[in-house]
Amino acid sequence: MQSAEIELKFRLPDPAALQSRLPSLGFHLDTPRTFESNTLYDTPAHTLRESHQILRLRQYGDLWTLTHKRHPDDEDPAEITRYKVRIETETTVADGAALVEIFSRIGYSPMFRYEKYRTEWSHNGAHLVIDETPIGNFAELEGPVQWIDETLLQLDINPNDCLTESYGKLFLAWKTQTGSPAENLTFTEIQSAVAAL
Repeated sequence: MQSAEIELKFRLPDPAALQSRLPSLGFHLDTPRTFESNTLYDTPAHTLRESHQILRLRQYGDLWTLTHKRHPDDEDPAEITRYKVRIETETTVADGAALVEIFSRIGYSPMFRYEKYRTEWSHNGAHLVIDETPIGNFAELEGPVQWIDETLLQLDINPNDCLTESYGKLFLAWKTQTGSPAENLTFTEIQSAVAAL
């Protein structure tokens, strides 16, 4: 399935405090806190990254999902600065291990891994997810622009505090700030890197 993904992130110092407010705002809990592991694949020449695309294999609980993301063909520069907008094509797969083997055979290798614990909420067909990552907690709003803006207002979140960076870019910024040698955004690797600093 292909769709336009419009989203904003914001840092979340207290996930429990936010989640306690969501039912009274009309949000429904879709998926309780679940471990998620993501691997980005690319060619040795970084063909996808150079063309601003990603190919991601995600394991979320028992569910495997393959996702391709790219910039819209008719990207509006004004919207790019305010929201993260991507064309996303996604499908579930029955056997993630088989897909890893296929990728290897056609020249795609794992380039970056990132992990988190994700809790999923929905409201009028739009989504709010809470991500607990090795470098901090974030909430992500995904839906129509008007819904995102209204939800930020309801949650008392300043739009100027929102982020459009991917977890990969947030990880690179964290590495620069901390001087960490970690290569992946995984709990084990970040804990080891922090302990060594």
